[in-house]
Amino acid sequence: MVSPVLVGRERELARLVALVAAAPAVAVIEGEAGIGKSRLVAELLGGASVADLRVLSGTCVQIREPFPLGPIVEALRGRAPELAGAALSPVAGALRELLPELAAVLPETSPPLDDRAAERHRMFRGLVEVLTALGPAVLVVEDLHWADGQTIEFLTYLMSVLPATFRVVLTYRGEEAPASVRAITARTSDAIRSEHLVLPPLDAAQTRAMASAILEADEVTAEFAEHLCTRASGLPLAVQELLALLRTRGTLIRWEGGWARRALDELDVPSGVRASVQERVARLSRGAKEVAERAAVLQTPVPIGLLAAAEGEGTGDGGAIDEVLGSGLFAETNGSVGFRHVLAAQAVYEAIPLGRRQALHAAAADTVRGLRPLPLGRLAHHLRHAGRAGQWVETAIEAADQASRLGDDAEATRLLEDVLRNTDLPAVRRAELTVKLGWAALELLRPPPVVELITGALEQDVPRPLRGTLRLLLALHLERTRTDDARIWDAFAQAVEDLADQPGLAAWAMVGVGRPPSGLPFGEGKSWLERALATLPSVDDPAMRMLVLGKIAMIFVVIGDPRWADLAEDLLRETGGRGLLRREVNAYRSIGGAALFSGHHRRGRRLLTAAIEDGAEPDLRGRLELRCLVNLAVADYVDGAWDGLAARLDELRDHFGDEPHERIMVDIVAACLGAVRGRQEPALSPLLDAIATARTRGQLDDLVLPVTMLLRLSAARGEPEEAIATVAEADVHWEAAGLWPVAVRVLPALTEALLVAGRSAEAVDVVARYASRLAGLDAPLAGPALGHARGLLAAAGERWAEGAGEFAAAADAFEQVPALYEAAQANEQAAACLFALGDPAAATRLGQAHRMYGSLGARWDLDRATGLGRRWGVRPVTPGQDRSGHGGDARGRSGQGGNDLALSARQEQVARLAAEGLTNQEIARELFLSPKTVDKHVSAAMRKVGARSRTELARHLLPGD
Repeated sequence: MVSPVLVGRERELARLVALVAAAPAVAVIEGEAGIGKSRLVAELLGGASVADLRVLSGTCVQIREPFPLGPIVEALRGRAPELAGAALSPVAGALRELLPELAAVLPETSPPLDDRAAERHRMFRGLVEVLTALGPAVLVVEDLHWADGQTIEFLTYLMSVLPATFRVVLTYRGEEAPASVRAITARTSDAIRSEHLVLPPLDAAQTRAMASAILEADEVTAEFAEHLCTRASGLPLAVQELLALLRTRGTLIRWEGGWARRALDELDVPSGVRASVQERVARLSRGAKEVAERAAVLQTPVPIGLLAAAEGEGTGDGGAIDEVLGSGLFAETNGSVGFRHVLAAQAVYEAIPLGRRQALHAAAADTVRGLRPLPLGRLAHHLRHAGRAGQWVETAIEAADQASRLGDDAEATRLLEDVLRNTDLPAVRRAELTVKLGWAALELLRPPPVVELITGALEQDVPRPLRGTLRLLLALHLERTRTDDARIWDAFAQAVEDLADQPGLAAWAMVGVGRPPSGLPFGEGKSWLERALATLPSVDDPAMRMLVLGKIAMIFVVIGDPRWADLAEDLLRETGGRGLLRREVNAYRSIGGAALFSGHHRRGRRLLTAAIEDGAEPDLRGRLELRCLVNLAVADYVDGAWDGLAARLDELRDHFGDEPHERIMVDIVAACLGAVRGRQEPALSPLLDAIATARTRGQLDDLVLPVTMLLRLSAARGEPEEAIATVAEADVHWEAAGLWPVAVRVLPALTEALLVAGRSAEAVDVVARYASRLAGLDAPLAGPALGHARGLLAAAGERWAEGAGEFAAAADAFEQVPALYEAAQANEQAAACLFALGDPAAATRLGQAHRMYGSLGARWDLDRATGLGRRWGVRPVTPGQDRSGHGGDARGRSGQGGNDLALSARQEQVARLAAEGLTNQEIARELFLSPKTVDKHVSAAMRKVGARSRTELARHLLPGD
């Protein structure tokens, strides 16, 4: 019994109608099972508001298919006539395998890209092109809580490029939807109109109205409606099912022109849907009941002919199907029949005895074999539940191969893991499937734990090449968690021995062996890298060659081997001018991130930006892109580009629950930023937590930033000993790995902490040791960091002129990196030395520090620098002031604290490059900005510092000019 009118959803329908009146628009309808999401959508689609729009609809199903993008394929299947004559570009040819029904109207397939991510990106672009050609339209995707990963990725991508003629309507059960489903519409542009509707249960009045409409009565009693609402929990589906059951029982009677319950104490109406549906089915004829059970096992609608053919003896005339249709349990759509609602199907399925259920699954498998295209996922499901283990395994493997071929690594991983965990297979076959599983799982942002499956395959006797690949996969999966460095190194080393005939994989494993810290002496570890480098010419696969090259260059940059730059140029030369494949994106990211930590800030940022902008990875929150974004957040921190950084870190943190390495890096940068921009005491706890987590996981090379901040905080409190001990532990790792270009960033803070602790002789030794280790290395931070540390030693000995010179040179060098926060600190300390000398240039240096701290929002440092000026009776000289300090301080005009004269971090970057003589176009290329944006920043900087030309800007910003 279905309500002939929509009840209790009038307001939501009105909002949907208003939304789809203009495009682009997206609506989300959220609610529990049976709440009326599909009915609301049906009312919208049946109304005048979409009469002139093409309706494209698809539904996600509970039984997964190895065919990705199921609901999108459903929405587009059969649209060939409407696409005839459409001007589709070659990129749409990528859809031929996904949508063979459209082959006649699609361009020819382009050559394969040999990269899953790139292929997926091309497929997504093709889908958008086809959708655009079908506009104006409304795309409806229902039951997204069951969506496959690629459907979620595509819809997320679609939101970023939504055609101007499109409306999208999405439905899902909120309590079952993963975070990725909710994130689809979380960041839509302002140009897209949107609604998010959460459907509440019906109240008693609405239930009364629905019951009256269903029973074709003017009214039902309030007592009856209240009881019905309570029993149905306000779910419209349950209301309909209970009324159907009550009518079937004959327990509804008319009373004074309306409907009433016969007697409350005599009528025990089962609550919810399950019992009512089961009782309704029990009242059907034997043949109709069997049809209902078969449909419940099948779960999804099938053509009437197939269901009729499955009825068996005595019911093959289709009469049983008509009986179930007449009962209201079934619905017929486009020649296919199935349960009107999935909850009803589940209720019937649960009532089938286990033995009969198995037999019905066997029959269902035979039925499904008649469908085209063959739904391998459903076939595997039925074979498994029918107890046909051998057939299930082969079908599941075939389904996994299909999923992998179409780039659906999540589904391939799920199917292969299921087979490997639940069946006994011959050793070689198990190893082959484990290799497939290992590679597919590495593509996922949050892979399942498969290490024990790989280990189990290695315990059996398998051919050497297969064993080598398994060992490499074991090392790579262990590397994702970094919990056992010795085991990782051992797996890489053993893999090299078994991969002699696969030079690309062998070179990859060699890099794993030689990557510091490797447990080997530094020179021996580096020899493995040289061996990998020598192997590269024999690697035929360009993407594999670039991946390994990127890893070698990454290691070279952090150990100060200048050859990293030539390797990076080789990479850029071979990949420039085209979209990057996944492994090439990884190479850019690896080198760019390492360059950042080693002090090559601009070159690191350039590589990371190129990885994102030129990469073929389409999903807006894919693993590689997210890692690049984390590295770019680090770049913003070390450069001193802090505007909006805290918000970006908060957003990134949500994506790395199962990616501990990136999550720790996000937490480290957030803790450091919080310490500088907030109060120090509250910042100490998250900083210590981040350090403890990194130490526990052995990520000692990531400790430089947080340990530097911890040293500064501890020295300021006069309690540096624990921080110094933390550095000593990390220093052992840094020395073993040869990470001196990275570790030198900590040197000024370590020197200051040792001096505060009264360990001046040790401070002198530390500076000398770092200088010795850094000699001859490619280390941009070595000069300014050593100069800063030497300035601290000189100031501690009251050698003010020497200290001022070291600090000033360090400040200028840090600005060139750029490392604006470090430059500000060196400027402040230069000012302190100049004050001690009575040199009037002190006010200028302090003004520079004050301006930088202000633009960074470094409140702790800003307060300290202000206090330094007050102690010497001097207000900081900001650009545009004379040396007397007139014209307002660095915190804002007229001392109002508004910071109006302070340059933002981006203005600072642009202005310095302009002061160095670069044109707007050159600055734009350097910083990946538009020339118009550069001009805006230059103009703002000139206004703030009171410069009338770039020459004057240079005098203000470049000391000594």
